[in-house]
Amino acid sequence: MPTAVKTTTKELPESRVRVDVEVEPKALEREIAGAAGELGGDLKIPGFRKGKVPPQVVLQHVGREAVLDQAVRRGLPAWYEEAVSDAGIATVGEPKLDLDDLPEKGAPLAFTIEVGVRPPAELGDYKGLEVGRREAEATREEIDAELERLRESAAALENVERPAAEGDFVVLDFVGTIDGEPFEGAEARGHLLELGSGRLIPGFEEQLTGAEPEEDREVRITFPDDYANEELAGKEAVFATTVKEVKEKRLPELDDDFALEAGGHDTLAELREDLTGRLVEAQEQQIASEFREAVVDSAAAEAKIEVPEDLVHAKAHDMWHATERRLASQGLDPKQYLEITGKTEEELVEEVQPEAERALKRESVLVAIVAVEGIEASDDDLLETLRAAAGAAGENAPSEKSLQRSLKKAKAKGGDEALREDIAMRKAVDLLVEHAKPIPVDQAKARDKLWTPDKEESEPAGELWTPGS
Repeated sequence: MPTAVKTTTKELPESRVRVDVEVEPKALEREIAGAAGELGGDLKIPGFRKGKVPPQVVLQHVGREAVLDQAVRRGLPAWYEEAVSDAGIATVGEPKLDLDDLPEKGAPLAFTIEVGVRPPAELGDYKGLEVGRREAEATREEIDAELERLRESAAALENVERPAAEGDFVVLDFVGTIDGEPFEGAEARGHLLELGSGRLIPGFEEQLTGAEPEEDREVRITFPDDYANEELAGKEAVFATTVKEVKEKRLPELDDDFALEAGGHDTLAELREDLTGRLVEAQEQQIASEFREAVVDSAAAEAKIEVPEDLVHAKAHDMWHATERRLASQGLDPKQYLEITGKTEEELVEEVQPEAERALKRESVLVAIVAVEGIEASDDDLLETLRAAAGAAGENAPSEKSLQRSLKKAKAKGGDEALREDIAMRKAVDLLVEHAKPIPVDQAKARDKLWTPDKEESEPAGELWTPGS
């Protein structure tokens, strides 16, 4: 794929750069032709069918300047991405773009980018670092909690002939009305409800306490003002209910019979031992992840990295925008998320600034280690990552041909560079962890509190992040 841009980069203070960009005339003309095609789709010109107006005719009809303006709007995002890739910079925060005057035919388009970049790291010691690592253990309380969850899952509901109490289950029929008129979603038959669960509108469950089997009760509630269905918010409703059955939850006895039924073990002691092993195994995975982060943070603490405050703020904004995209991909409106948290976007950005600074330092030190150690990501590494990202196995697993096609497309668009950097950085973390020396967390914390005797005024040594702190 031919290069569309040429760049010249100048470093600025405070981890910022200025990139002067020239878009090649041929690339600009291709974008002009595309923009003309778009504009021609809405034009009605005698002698041409709608949507079939040639680009040169569109240019004559609406003028080159109008088409050029549309072409720049179309092409600028891609040219920006290519310019950043060509300049070899890792941007942080929103860029400031300055576009020169629109060029004459045959001349290049010029614009400048000013943006924050990942700060460089001057490495200190990064091999053989002593880092706190906690031991996996399962406490008696955790094991007891797991046993209770198993008992809850094996609980039976038995009918009782007494008034319903909190914690009981009732089977009920109900029909709701507002001002005597039924409304959508207000009718059910054989509905199973746990009293005290808070699953229904506030006040509903409380009015069923004390009800006996086959008893009719009238339940009056007011929908909250912030109820999701705006048509019902703040309105009063009356529910005609019939409690058909009252059920009591019966938990199985915690004995050897339960151990056999719940886990296939002969004794309760064996079940507890099995749960202990599962809890420890789950913790080991979490501890391994914590230790990897702690090792990187220790390497960053040994390095010299200048992180300007404005860059931290920009990185925090990047993290929020990533959260917005994740929420949107899950079908959640970021604005609703802000309403739920009761915070503004800027308040959330301020909260994540410490993590944003850590993220910048981690990235900087890992990139420096990649360079010093000559770590690379091969095509096989990329294919393996693409294979894992597909998340399918067996018959549903992607074929090698499809993976090769995906890699080829990524290379053509320059999209493989970011993936290669990510893989190389993960390899750098592997290297750090391989050479690190785990020490007890208490020992690591004690070292952080030591006073340095060689300073005129004693100060605590710099605090390193340790698992569990």
